Amino acid sequence: MQVTRRKFFKICAGGMAGTSAAVLGLAPTAALAAPREYKLLHTTEVRQTCTYCAVGCGMLMYSIGSGAKNVKRKLFHIEGDPDHPVSRGALCPKGAGALDYVNSPRRVQYPEVREPGSKEWKRISWHEAVERIAKHIKADRDANFIEKNEAGTTVNRWMTAGFLAGSACSNETGLITQKWVRSLGMIYTDNQATI
Repeated sequence: MQVTRRKFFKICAGGMAGTSAAVLGLAPTAALAAPREYKLLHTTEVRQTCTYCAVGCGMLMYSIGSGAKNVKRKLFHIEGDPDHPVSRGALCPKGAGALDYVNSPRRVQYPEVREPGSKEWKRISWHEAVERIAKHIKADRDANFIEKNEAGTTVNRWMTAGFLAGSACSNETGLITQKWVRSLGMIYTDNQATI
């Protein structure tokens, strides 16, 4: 189809007249886009640093629910924070999948223990969990600590235990963790970010 200059002006004038009539309300209501509620309109937006690794990417987390006593907040959307200086709105697959593990029905939210010989997990308090861990650490260290090697050199090693540190800790927390683990004599220590 050949469009001359005159035809081009007629097409533009017709389009402008049609859109003007629609804006003035002369078009049928079905032709106009109905106002709708946007997904994030009535939500609470919270800025967060991703805790999955030590990079520290920024996240925008959206939850619904007022947070009142009878209403539980529910996280339903996570995206990268474009204003964050580290990630500039980007998230790795782990960070982007955070919504799934936050809302997982299998997520453990409190300490549990399975007694020897039992098939059931039972909930315990945080105080009891810390006490049990401390008792197990002390018992294993007392039984397996190596003060001197075969040549009589002082080595102060504890070879039967290891420690896995969290990767979202600050440098100071990482330094204190390493000092504590090494002071116990542990040789095997790693960080979640390297796994």
